[in-house]
Amino acid sequence: MQNAKSRSDTAEALHMEQIVRLLEKADSITSAQEKEKKYFEKRDSLGRRLLEPLQSFYCPISLDIMEDPVETSSGKTFERSAIEKWFTEGNNNCPLTMLPLDTLILRPNKTLRQSIQEWKDRNIIITISTLKSKLQTNDEEEVLKSLESLQDLCLGRQMHREWVKMENYITVLIELLGAKNSEIRTRVLFILSLLAKDNEENKEDVSKVDKALESIVHSLARRIEESKLAVELLLELSRSNVVRDLIGNIQGSIILLVTMLSSEDIEAAKNAHELLENLSFLDQNVIEMAKANYLKPLLRNLYSGSENVKIIMTKALSEISLADQNKLSLVKDGALQPLLHLLSNTDLEIKKVALKALLQLSSLPENGLQMIREGVAQPLFELLYRHSLQSPALRELAAATIMHLAVSTTHQQSDQVQVSLLDSEEDVFKFFSLISLTGPYVQSKILETFQALCRSPSGFTIRERLRQLSAVQVLVQLLEVNNQTVRANSMKLFYFLAEDGDCRSFSSHVTERCIKVLLTIIETSDDAEEMVAAMGIISRLPKEPHVTQWLLDSGTVNLILDCLLDRHKHASHKKQVIENSVQALCRFTVSTNLEWQRVVAQEGIIPVLVQLLVSGTSLSKQNAAISIKQFSESSHQLSKPIKKPGIFTLCFIPHETGCSAHLGTCTVESSFCILEANALGPLVRMLSENDIGTCEASLDALLTLLNGEKPQSGSKILADANAVTPMIRLLSVEAVRLQEKTLIALEKMFQVDEIKNKYRTSATMPLVDVTQRRDSRLRSLAAKVLAQLGVLDKQSSYF
Repeated sequence: MQNAKSRSDTAEALHMEQIVRLLEKADSITSAQEKEKKYFEKRDSLGRRLLEPLQSFYCPISLDIMEDPVETSSGKTFERSAIEKWFTEGNNNCPLTMLPLDTLILRPNKTLRQSIQEWKDRNIIITISTLKSKLQTNDEEEVLKSLESLQDLCLGRQMHREWVKMENYITVLIELLGAKNSEIRTRVLFILSLLAKDNEENKEDVSKVDKALESIVHSLARRIEESKLAVELLLELSRSNVVRDLIGNIQGSIILLVTMLSSEDIEAAKNAHELLENLSFLDQNVIEMAKANYLKPLLRNLYSGSENVKIIMTKALSEISLADQNKLSLVKDGALQPLLHLLSNTDLEIKKVALKALLQLSSLPENGLQMIREGVAQPLFELLYRHSLQSPALRELAAATIMHLAVSTTHQQSDQVQVSLLDSEEDVFKFFSLISLTGPYVQSKILETFQALCRSPSGFTIRERLRQLSAVQVLVQLLEVNNQTVRANSMKLFYFLAEDGDCRSFSSHVTERCIKVLLTIIETSDDAEEMVAAMGIISRLPKEPHVTQWLLDSGTVNLILDCLLDRHKHASHKKQVIENSVQALCRFTVSTNLEWQRVVAQEGIIPVLVQLLVSGTSLSKQNAAISIKQFSESSHQLSKPIKKPGIFTLCFIPHETGCSAHLGTCTVESSFCILEANALGPLVRMLSENDIGTCEASLDALLTLLNGEKPQSGSKILADANAVTPMIRLLSVEAVRLQEKTLIALEKMFQVDEIKNKYRTSATMPLVDVTQRRDSRLRSLAAKVLAQLGVLDKQSSYF
């Protein structure tokens, strides 16, 4: 009851205050009308001619019209400042009569002063009444001269500005803001500021003139001097509540003011800031400021406004397009906690608005990490788990925001405290299980979330937990859904789970049907990343014979060849397509299955592999060399022995020498010969690559030439191809396995005296360096080679 009475009293007090204000305004209007009536009666009685000043108006000393006339003891009148200066200069006599003066006697000549003021007022009224017509001419010089006179008058007495207002100059001045001459517009803005200053009525009168505020706002976009005066005028006008409501509605006003905040003119920037603060009392103005990337008022309202204002600000934040820098500053300056507060509201629409804002802010990785640190993730997961049929839109927004947070974890710096999104195996299981319980959009976001987490610092753990959950079984099923986005994201996550090279955990889920689905996607998908992932999965499938046979039977080799020859439609991902394709090819070129090798060779793939040794990426070169090495391992048994010619044919047919490496008849298609394929040169050049994997793969391929019945032949071939020098350089590479292979190769090659003698000097010091290392196996191998070169005794302790 007490509260109701209090509210009633408050309402009554407000009502009375409004009545008082209306009465005061009515009195003010009446008073102004009376004053205006007297002015026009006086003006009309004065005529139109200016009067010359009387001689008595002039000071005998300064010869200027007096402002403060004073009478001396001699009865003569002078300007106060002039006679005082006369005295300070040591003069005690009257300047006119030269009679001695009492310097302490200076009486104001009020009568004369009044006469001078009446004369001035008369002429000023006549001037003001006649200048207006001059401002409306087309003569720019005349207009400028008249504006200068009017400006001087307005800088004088407050009464002059009242007379200018009574003569309805405001309308004329506003019209001049449309002039082409910038000097005219600049003077007009200055005069309008003088008229508006400390005069509420004049402020309102300016705003009432048609297109007045639009014209002033238009000046904001002009030269600095004009824009500076325009913002100064608008600031003065904004001190009127009536006008302030109108300024923000002028198209372009707020964005121009925001632009002025970065003005080189400090005063203009300060005035623009103050004006924006005056305008920020309206929520719509704050929203427009935010759209123009001035976010301080919005953030202030978001943080300290009423609940309703916070909702309005959050809705705006969710809808406007923000630059990354502004997203960053919003989170840095404390926007997250108010948004989290709204996220806990029971109203689903308010939750949705808060989620939309969080979604936008989370798109920046730095913000995503901060959001995880401030505990945003848990409420999002709870929304995702709780809201289904009641509000599917909430689920979608929560899933999309969680995906952004996951992406942010991939941008962590090594020197930062690492944050994670899914900490336990239970969290991973619970989140992944939602895939079977949600629609396509949420499914895709969950799959994208796990893709990002697989790339994060905790990626290995995430991949391991997903494999333990048999996630591949779900992903294989999703490869056949109708939704292309879900299918593509399932494919990409499947690819990540195959990344660590151990495919045994999901080999049972890879069926012949699954392989056909993968191949179909490679042939038909419009999603380049999906196609790359599908080929990547094939390259990482378990190396089981039945899987390889399924692939062969399904035409995989032809498909790989198309990809290697760039006959696919995803040119933007050419590099990844080729890398995955050549890696997938390695399973078909193993030397343990000649039939598979023949199928690949007959498709003409070996020359393509040789070309990749020259032009491919490091990974493509490495896998191309692996396939060539596997082919070359079969060359010795496939090289056809040379038939000895008969006595008769010996005389007529040139003797067939055969392949210098395999000592038989070789071709690329029949024996996969490295020499016939012209692969020797590219492989030797690869020994000088910076990538260790590439060097090792090329070395492995070259060393197959030493594995035949006569390794001396292969040694000479390698020496003639200048392979020995880069092999010696490999002894200095910090890679134990590569060094070991190189030492074994050199030991074989240095059995040929010609090679040993040629390279003894250049090989000695690198070999000695190896003997100083900790690895006993390398030391022993290096010592053996040094013994071959005659540098060490064969009974050395290094053995």
